[in-house]
Amino acid sequence: MRPHKGLHVKKLLEGQRMNDHTESQHQEPQGDNDVFENDDGNDAVDEHSALRDALQKLAQAETLIMHQKDEVLRVQAEMQNLRRRTELDVEKAHKFGQEKLSAELLAVMDNLERALQVAVDRENESVKSLLQGVELTLKSFSDCFRKFGIAQLDPLGEPFDPQVHQAMVMQENPNVDPDTVTAVMQKGYTLHGRVLRPAMVMVSKAPSAGINEKV
Repeated sequence: MRPHKGLHVKKLLEGQRMNDHTESQHQEPQGDNDVFENDDGNDAVDEHSALRDALQKLAQAETLIMHQKDEVLRVQAEMQNLRRRTELDVEKAHKFGQEKLSAELLAVMDNLERALQVAVDRENESVKSLLQGVELTLKSFSDCFRKFGIAQLDPLGEPFDPQVHQAMVMQENPNVDPDTVTAVMQKGYTLHGRVLRPAMVMVSKAPSAGINEKV
């Protein structure tokens, strides 16, 4: 007896469904692998991008640090220069703050010295007492000047120095070297090495040829 045709078709359909089901089960893991592979690729790209960004930020931070370091060094140098200038200004103020007062006192010193040079009868007791008082006053002024850094310039016999001397007269003098101070008309003064008033002097010069021939 031959089998029924409908039964045979039914079996074929059931067999096809089983094959489809089996194939689908075999294909599902393959699909999952594709997803995992895509996820791994994306993760690698993200890590590379994050590393690149981190390196860029690190380079920017290093550049900023170097710039700020230079700024700090510049500010420190400026502060040191400012401190030095301030110290110099304070030192100059201490040394030369009394410059105007000192210059005014020079006239008093000149008058005291002139008073001692006046031709008077020094044997007279009254005059003698007066001169002694002037001498004591002059000595007190001299001590005060030295205390505050005021030095007297009395360059008689010294070489002429235009930095501290003012030549009033040039005179031929065969007995001394040229450019020698032969007379002091007015003494000079310095304050801590700075000229308050140059010494007014007479300076020698070499004799002329005509004078040498006559001699």
